[in-house]
Amino acid sequence: MFRQLIILSLTSLFWATQASVFYQAAQANSEMPINSADPQRLPSREVPTSITDIFQEVSQSADEFDEYRLGAGDSLFVNVFRFPDLTFQNTIDPAGNLLIPLVGALPLEGLTLEEAKAKIQTALDRFVIQPQIDLMLVGQRPVSVTIVGEVVRPGFYPLQSPQLTSALIAAGGTSGQADLRSVRVQRQMPDGSVRDREIDLYTPFSQSRTLPDVRLSDGDTIVIPSRTSDEGYNRMLMAQSTLAQQQIQIRIMNYAAGNGGAMGSLALPSGSRFLDALTAISIDLNSADIRNVGLVRFDEQQQKAVSQELDGKKAMLGDSTQDPMLENDDVIVIGRNWVARITYALNTFTQPFRDVLGFLLFFQSLGNSAASLFGPSGESRSSD
Repeated sequence: MFRQLIILSLTSLFWATQASVFYQAAQANSEMPINSADPQRLPSREVPTSITDIFQEVSQSADEFDEYRLGAGDSLFVNVFRFPDLTFQNTIDPAGNLLIPLVGALPLEGLTLEEAKAKIQTALDRFVIQPQIDLMLVGQRPVSVTIVGEVVRPGFYPLQSPQLTSALIAAGGTSGQADLRSVRVQRQMPDGSVRDREIDLYTPFSQSRTLPDVRLSDGDTIVIPSRTSDEGYNRMLMAQSTLAQQQIQIRIMNYAAGNGGAMGSLALPSGSRFLDALTAISIDLNSADIRNVGLVRFDEQQQKAVSQELDGKKAMLGDSTQDPMLENDDVIVIGRNWVARITYALNTFTQPFRDVLGFLLFFQSLGNSAASLFGPSGESRSSD
């Protein structure tokens, strides 16, 4: 028994000594200068920021973007607990002041709701003991925003309802080339910096969920980008939504109309297809050859007109490849001779179109010009 106690004591003494040695060695290493050549030891300043810090920074940035700043025209309701006579509702005047009972005019412009609440409580503290209030924004002032990109009428818009979807509708809706997966809202912050918020309107819409309707601030800029690819994007779904342009204008060059042909325009609901246009035109199938109909469209990325030939009869029989969805300012050419002549004219027109207006003026000039402009040999229009 005595021998076992001696062995146990010696073992405890050994591990205590080892622990002391390890501790002293670790302390000495911590005081030694860092050797940059040692790959196993990194300076503490190179340790990356923690995930928690990163999340806190992103959250703070998002909070700053979403914070509403009071201004002239905002209506506030102030409930003063224990003092109902001091409860009131008022609107911030053009000078940025709110008229408060007992206090008088109190400047609140540029403050958040929390900052305004603290300022009102401090002002009332001069007249009542430890005032407790509840502050609510009951009416937001109108805002003015700029909308650019793929909308029908880009420009500067005053909005009574300062919501993102209201802004898109005010601008006439989005065009057929809009990409609603990455709408951007640019906002100038109180410190002068500009923050961007990217908003996906397409995904919740395609999944029948509530849209993330962002509340806009005065001076915001809304950017609607163009699609670079249709992959994973339901154009028909978005074209038939309330966010899109409600009507599209289609130009018709109908050689089968008689009297040398006719050129006109046709208004169709957004999301209409080629077959919808043929039905609306009421073509005389006895005189028109709809097996060879031209569809000409201005490609904004290439800055030129692109054309394709469609078979109207196959479209009527259910061939979806011959029944594409139409876009605003498309041109439909009916008549075999006209299709060939328009194709010839586009191929010989070497200068690129600056925009869709130049594209439409080109077709207008064709419709008003002499027959020699429609063919390489200058022959007159013949029957189809």
